[in-house]
Amino acid sequence: MTERFDKAAETWDKGDMRQNIAHSVFQTLSSRISLLNHMEIMDFGAGTGLLSFKIARQVKRVTGVDLSEKMLEQLISKNNDLMEVKTVCRDIMKSPLDMTFHGIVSSMAMHHVEDTAGLFKTFHGHLKRDGFIAIADLESEDGTFHSHGNEGVYHFGFERDTLRHTIEEAGFEHVRFHHAYTVEKEGSDYPIFLVTAIKKS
Repeated sequence: MTERFDKAAETWDKGDMRQNIAHSVFQTLSSRISLLNHMEIMDFGAGTGLLSFKIARQVKRVTGVDLSEKMLEQLISKNNDLMEVKTVCRDIMKSPLDMTFHGIVSSMAMHHVEDTAGLFKTFHGHLKRDGFIAIADLESEDGTFHSHGNEGVYHFGFERDTLRHTIEEAGFEHVRFHHAYTVEKEGSDYPIFLVTAIKKS
């Protein structure tokens, strides 16, 4: 899977779809959660930083976490004197970071992680007290969203009630789902949700 993302990194930002998803996820997120200038945020599956840099304008620091070195190279190339996103190339489920965050965001990465329950437990462990998650991904779909094929895709979207239970079991409360965007392609609609929750104090 990492190899595919490495190969795609150079052209990842081209076209409207990923740009539109990142924009809409950010708009939905920022309308539900107050992003404050003291906050340190993790962007899980940050890729080229499409979401990271939108958030970085409003908070103290964003750390982009990804398994693809080439994706993170593209992200790093966007850093400048006015705005910088830190990067970590690591599987945080196997090797957690020695830092905690006020919030964890993610856009369209969760379906590439096989162990969803383990992922949310990992998120829980990386959050400060009362920290938030804001995770965007596909509603349940029929496996046709990825036109390149489903290598490295462990979930054809997510069913809300099942995911809610998984998130609550990991130690979160106030789980809320919000419609973020709908991808329209090849005659089909693929809705994307944003789920937000707070770490239990």
